[in-house]
Amino acid sequence: MAEKEVLVVASKVKAYIKGKQMMTSSDAIATLSDKVCAILDDAVARAQANRRSTVKPQDL
Repeated sequence: MAEKEVLVVASKVKAYIKGKQMMTSSDAIATLSDKVCAILDDAVARAQANRRSTVKPQDL
């Protein structure tokens, strides 16, 4: 199976978490990216249900 594309900038996520005096596990970035994909998939479905081809903030 092909690996999914990561949709988050790992260095930015790690820096944000480090700024909270925490560390980032090796699999956290992939899991976060999966969650972002799920949010976007839901937003696309809502936009389509409203007969739009543009995802808007209210879809998120």
